[in-house]
Amino acid sequence: MLRGKAVAGVRTMELDQWAEAFIREHGGEPAFKGYGGFPGTLCTSVNEECVHGIPGARALREGDIVSLDCGVRFEGLVTDACITVPIGRVSEDAVHVMEVAQAALERAVSVLKAGIHVGDVSHAIEEVVRAGSCKVIKPLTGHGLGESVHHYPDIPNHGRRGTGPVFPAGTVVAIEPIVSLEDDDVRQLSDGWTLVTAKGSLCSHSEYTLLVTEQGCDIIA
Repeated sequence: MLRGKAVAGVRTMELDQWAEAFIREHGGEPAFKGYGGFPGTLCTSVNEECVHGIPGARALREGDIVSLDCGVRFEGLVTDACITVPIGRVSEDAVHVMEVAQAALERAVSVLKAGIHVGDVSHAIEEVVRAGSCKVIKPLTGHGLGESVHHYPDIPNHGRRGTGPVFPAGTVVAIEPIVSLEDDDVRQLSDGWTLVTAKGSLCSHSEYTLLVTEQGCDIIA
């Protein structure tokens, strides 16, 4: 729904309002709103903003890319997902970093199953990102999900095979490659939430909520 509404001239607060209305109309609750004091239903992160962008009066412009990160609580389960959307015609660099982030996520989905280590997923993501001549934002990770937004374990986007906790069947996790053209670190803006790439390079964020099974995994959100 939001992908079709993210166009030039739309304010990020409008996207947030549409998201909250949609969630509530379908019997859910916004999982991010009020979480740790966060004011929005969405995190709307534009261009060099990596995560936790606060929806507000900012109008999207032709050539921007915007990550729309959304958490939903439904029947006791929290899901967490993100897409990065181009606003009109965007640069080749913008297209590239979005494609690399999504390819890294799809690679993680292809390897995730019961019995493997967190490091196996982390390595798979990093391998795709490096092959695309991009960098993962090292301080930012995926995570377990359940009755709240963040559960054990953290799932880094870089790492070594065969390391870290093992995924049991039935685990629900958020896998989320957060990929930059040049930076692997972040700094926080004065709003206390928004994280931007340290050097100001473009960043893309792709995320699914996944249920781990014996054979692989199912995409929940």
